[in-house]
Amino acid sequence: MTRSGRKVLIAFGSRRGGTAGLAEMIGAALTDVGCEVVVAPADQVSDVRGVDAVIVAGALYANRWHRHARRFVRRNAAALRTVPVWLVSSGPLDDSAKDHDIPPTKQVAKLATLVSARGHVTFGGRLLPDAKGFPAGAMARTRAGDWRDAEHIRSWAAAVIDDLQRV
Repeated sequence: MTRSGRKVLIAFGSRRGGTAGLAEMIGAALTDVGCEVVVAPADQVSDVRGVDAVIVAGALYANRWHRHARRFVRRNAAALRTVPVWLVSSGPLDDSAKDHDIPPTKQVAKLATLVSARGHVTFGGRLLPDAKGFPAGAMARTRAGDWRDAEHIRSWAAAVIDDLQRV
């Protein structure tokens, strides 16, 4: 694959660490093809200047994107409209995201329109067996596992790079 040389910011909102790990996996895939990648919690990113592209990843809880991801997009909407942006949702606790494209929730679709995002993808989520709190603890008894598919992530990252090469 061609070396990209692009600087990509990956900002994420994650409650239990699964989406943070997903952001790192995306970052590793992009680094492997020559991107300079910065991965950071969305609530800790104050500036998006100086990057060639932005990926915003948010965990889905009851069809709502993590509040830090939502706030990041709204707070930086003007700047995000000046660079290629992709939105990533994380959440299904099954293989559905690997098996077929899952459209964004209405909330995420509105944010995608706000920043003229080039695309959206949903990846499987992760729930640890010892998750605390309600409803995560109850769900963990029957739905614990990791559905973040590394090959799916690498394939999507390659498509992002292909798109960036055309910009």
